[in-house]
Amino acid sequence: MQIHVVERGQTLNAIAERYDSTAQAIASANQIPEPDRLVVGQALVIPIVGSYYWVRPGDTLYTIGQRFGISAAQLARINRISLYRPIEVGLRLYIPPRPRRAADFNAYAEPRRTVTPALEADIRTAAPHLTYLAPFSFRINRDGTLTPPPLGDLRQIAQENEVVLMMVITNLERGQFSSELGSLVLNDMNVQNRLLDNIITTATDLGFGDIHFDMEALPATDREAYARFLRRARERARRNGLMMSVAVAPKTSAEQQGKWYAAHDYRAIGEIADFVVIMTYEWGYSGGPPMAVSPIGPVRRVLEYAITEMPASKIMMGQNLYGYDWTLPYEPGTTARALSPQAAVALAQREQVPIQYDSRAQAPFFEYTDDQGRRHRVWFEDARSIQAKFNLVKELGLRGVSYWRLGLPFPQNWLLIEENFRVRKRR
Repeated sequence: MQIHVVERGQTLNAIAERYDSTAQAIASANQIPEPDRLVVGQALVIPIVGSYYWVRPGDTLYTIGQRFGISAAQLARINRISLYRPIEVGLRLYIPPRPRRAADFNAYAEPRRTVTPALEADIRTAAPHLTYLAPFSFRINRDGTLTPPPLGDLRQIAQENEVVLMMVITNLERGQFSSELGSLVLNDMNVQNRLLDNIITTATDLGFGDIHFDMEALPATDREAYARFLRRARERARRNGLMMSVAVAPKTSAEQQGKWYAAHDYRAIGEIADFVVIMTYEWGYSGGPPMAVSPIGPVRRVLEYAITEMPASKIMMGQNLYGYDWTLPYEPGTTARALSPQAAVALAQREQVPIQYDSRAQAPFFEYTDDQGRRHRVWFEDARSIQAKFNLVKELGLRGVSYWRLGLPFPQNWLLIEENFRVRKRR
């Protein structure tokens, strides 16, 4: 499989010929609605086995082999060229597929009043590529009961695809994470016992295999209380044959302060939980200034710190399946519009603007002017940015990737999962 970036004047037929593919195959893989209207800078996944490389000045078979993890001798043999003669600049070399390592993949789905047909369709598309599916969320009530999300046919979809259902537990009240509610649960043992009873009963009745705590905005003073609560929850889960996982904020030090960070003790949570989802996204967020949602540098710094506090084999890197459209100049109090990667490319096409790529953030973006004369900047995800994150997962030896959230189409992502990894099925 290959990633190709569209250049000015290129057609799908010409691109297909370059890779010994077909325009129809490329259009289908990338779900291109108008194959005759490509966007300059648009990243395409080319659905071929292996990939091609065109020799550049200064290249040797040895340096090319190092880049792709293959010996110079094997490269020469596969391409039927001499191992000892200089290679010509511009020569196309075939690179065979590289071995894939096993990894876990989770995706949250956030049905509101119901599981809509569009969301269900996206879940069905994603499910073959997932280890876990996480309906968001079972909200804690102050009496220790739970308010469930709509589930529709999610249990059946999970069973059909050998996916573990993840029961997401949150301290959400009126759409916001509640410090007060979280502290109540952690410190009132009557409420806590009732909550744990309800969690285990609900998980067993509804076929969940993992209990997943996403408790945010907890008071710093409840750091140890949260760890004690998680230990109790883990013991209850294991007695009932269930896994237990935790979502944590993206920290870079144990002393990091702030309402999203202080109560999340990486070392303790890493010891307690079966695995941990680190929410490595939202540097660029709807209420902030325009920037990449998950720039590679900050993501790397969080994960490199995390592996000093917990085993890499327990860590799932959080990844956004969306971008944002900001109005410029940014003014505090304004809100950017969320959009899927597919919608972002369609917007660039409609506005007839090229897509650029920030090599430092490893993320695509573009700017346009709307009908009212307002400037906009859009940051989103594409095949290049996802591949950069997959490379980081492999480099650091992480457990896998967790996506927020389904319902925002991104077909290239699922293709790249299968190219890079063997998805573990734990049912």
